[in-house]
Amino acid sequence: MNSQLVNEDLSCSYSNKELIAACGLYCGSCGIHLATQENDTEKLLMYAIVLNQSLSETLCDGCRAEHKSAHCAHMCTFIKCTFEKGIDFCGACPEFPCKELLTFQSIMPHRVEILKSQNRLKEVGWEQWLIQMKENYSCPRCDTINSAYHLTCRKCGEMPSCKFVSEHKDGIEKYLTE
Repeated sequence: MNSQLVNEDLSCSYSNKELIAACGLYCGSCGIHLATQENDTEKLLMYAIVLNQSLSETLCDGCRAEHKSAHCAHMCTFIKCTFEKGIDFCGACPEFPCKELLTFQSIMPHRVEILKSQNRLKEVGWEQWLIQMKENYSCPRCDTINSAYHLTCRKCGEMPSCKFVSEHKDGIEKYLTE
């Protein structure tokens, strides 16, 4: 299923669980996922170089999708852990939040809300959570989904690019300048 089609209409019946990482990240706002869905070869090549992997290994349809970035597929321990425990998300684990999840959260600014995301997933369910995440990462002017690292909207230039960036701008800017 093309996740871009699912994300275009907030009133649609969400069935794309592939956009929800076990850790609580929203794959719909990942730069690699966005570049894959938009067939942006230039951006994908940039990511491939940074991650030291081929272009085909960089393509990603989401953390739960059959085709995901080799970087995430090799690095992520959360999908395997939740699968072994028979749960969908880390928030359903009796050990939540585990040390590994807390460490993962602390490393990069786009992960700052994963514990909050786990709680929202439990409160509203994954379909409503997807709707909320689309709203959280969409430009208030043109509704384009942006990543946590797009300080200005990648389509219309609106600043900040989305609610997430507005709330975490200082941490994102600090990370980008390091």
